[in-house]
Amino acid sequence: MDHTQQSSKAAEAQPSRSKQTRFCDGFKLFLAALSFSYICKALGGVVMKSSITQIERRFDIPSSISGLIDGGFEIGNLLVIVFVSYFGSKLHRPKLIGIGCFIMGIGSILTALPHFFMGYYKYAKENDIGSLDNSTLTCFINQTTSPTGPSPEIVEKGCEKGLKSHMWIYVLMGNMLRGIGETPIVPLGISYLDDFAKEGHTSMYLGTLHTIAMVGPILGFIMSSVFAKIYVDVGYVDLNSVRITPNDARWVGAWWLSFIVNGLLCITSSIPFFFLPKIPKRSQEERKNSVSLHAPKTDEEKKHMTNLTKQEEQAPSNMTGFLRSLRSILTNEVYVIFLILTLLQISSFIGSFTYLFKFIEQQFGRTASQANFLLGIITIPTMATAMFLGGYIVKKFKLTSVGIAKFVFFTSSVAYALQFLYFPLLCENKPFAGLTLTYDGMNPVDSHIDVPLSYCNSDCSCDKNQWEPICGGNGVTYISPCLAGCKSFRGDKKPNNTEFYDCSCISSSGNNSARLGECPRDKCKTNYYFYIILQVTVSFFTAMGSPSFILILMKSVQPELKSLAMGFHSLIIRALGGILAPIYYGAFIDRTCIKWSVTSCGKRGACRLYNSRLFGFFYLGLNLALKTPPIFLYVVLIYFIKRKYKRNDNKTLENGRQFTDEGNPDSVNKNGYYCVPYDEQSNETPL
Repeated sequence: MDHTQQSSKAAEAQPSRSKQTRFCDGFKLFLAALSFSYICKALGGVVMKSSITQIERRFDIPSSISGLIDGGFEIGNLLVIVFVSYFGSKLHRPKLIGIGCFIMGIGSILTALPHFFMGYYKYAKENDIGSLDNSTLTCFINQTTSPTGPSPEIVEKGCEKGLKSHMWIYVLMGNMLRGIGETPIVPLGISYLDDFAKEGHTSMYLGTLHTIAMVGPILGFIMSSVFAKIYVDVGYVDLNSVRITPNDARWVGAWWLSFIVNGLLCITSSIPFFFLPKIPKRSQEERKNSVSLHAPKTDEEKKHMTNLTKQEEQAPSNMTGFLRSLRSILTNEVYVIFLILTLLQISSFIGSFTYLFKFIEQQFGRTASQANFLLGIITIPTMATAMFLGGYIVKKFKLTSVGIAKFVFFTSSVAYALQFLYFPLLCENKPFAGLTLTYDGMNPVDSHIDVPLSYCNSDCSCDKNQWEPICGGNGVTYISPCLAGCKSFRGDKKPNNTEFYDCSCISSSGNNSARLGECPRDKCKTNYYFYIILQVTVSFFTAMGSPSFILILMKSVQPELKSLAMGFHSLIIRALGGILAPIYYGAFIDRTCIKWSVTSCGKRGACRLYNSRLFGFFYLGLNLALKTPPIFLYVVLIYFIKRKYKRNDNKTLENGRQFTDEGNPDSVNKNGYYCVPYDEQSNETPL
């Protein structure tokens, strides 16, 4: 009797002690530190995606290689995900997360380091407008022989310097290192929250975590927008001598600044984790009190607690048990269908998002800065709102597994149908003499390859590899002043103040002049605004169904296999989606290039100009090709979920069994799983 009274007093005293230590027990600090690391993680992902075009131009590489660089993050993630998953829960999780954040920061800084060792960015053979009068940019009719080019010795030296372009490998290594560092943040962070949060509060903490993490993408888009306007060698060269603008296909912004900032933030976010305990002090006290207050006192209670842990013993820890568990999830038709379905959808999202900014630049003539800013300010908040709304709908209407699948099918179908509206918004190809038009700017050409010279420039002895676009008074862009037949120029080293005269290929009501830079795409401004509205709408419906993905996955397998099911799902998505999707998207995009840059060694570099119509059809067509099968797979998924639901329901009625209620604490085992009847034939819990 005295022991009972002492126990009750201890139980009454516990809440007051818990309140006193709530803000100094480490759990709240861990949640704050984890939120900061989530912001840094999301920031790094957006910075890499939004810098892809800048990296291509800086290192003179095609889109397929830039896709490999982007996929390096997933490669690094896969290298250590098995070790983190196995050893993570056994070690000091906060310190592991801190080490991961530090490595992530070092990887981000390593990505930016090649900028400091490559020398100044050379966007043309002459970087100074003052040297134009001594160059081959203008037309020299009296010159009887074509430029012979530099001597072999100069070419050889140029190639030696050109080897610096292979420093993109360090960018790849930095992104891989960033992927390695990011690995422990999500699984160990969420498991730590789930283990030590108050009962029923985990979902609230996760919602808060993901909401705060949205600061990362917004900050990333804004930061990338600002830095994309700044010239890559800012602080090292006289900006007045730079004759290209952000609208030029050769422009490279200060992409490296974004990675430096992100790296420093990641390193800063790692510091708090090294001072956090392995187990919060309050949780240790609660465990001791829980053991003393809630220990089973009768044989019946002991037997009941023993039965609750049987479910955990069903999956042996040896290799045989692992293979048996893996076989169980791979023979689960609901899980397999869901795996294929999400692989296709996520591959489409990853591939399209990687080259979204390039698509906007090439299709609508917007700069990287404009695209980053608009998408960051409008799209990300819209997606965050849609995700919250999607979770609210599922909770409000208490949707079953079938209801959740139908809800995701509805949102995906609407987003899929809206995809077809992108095609009418595609713009026509740029009027580009020598690529889409003849050199006189009058007639379209069947092929951009080896367009013959015209009467207006055949005597100018021009270098076709020279890329110095000018906008003629007729609204046509020419590859160089020489190929436009321009014989003189006037300028004061400012791009907008440089004009060329006596251009024999330009005939516009007697105006034979041109100015430096490509002609703007004014005709596509309206299409661009419609595209943004459509993009926001599609993103809204796509994001609204995304929170339900994890619910379908977790409900498709029995509780003790949830970790394995989620891990295998993540492995397949990262390997076949995160790594491969940017590569084959980039390879398809490369096929639409109609003008490549030429390196100092005479090899193909980055793309200067794309066939915008073909680019749009390839980009949007690939998105639809990946999103079409999932629409039909959703129908199959709903059918199998219904069939298993009915089968499990019938077996329950026949056996007279009742499922434990989630509101009953006794129905939860020590790992937080609900102990519900398991159907051996269906390989899953009742849905």
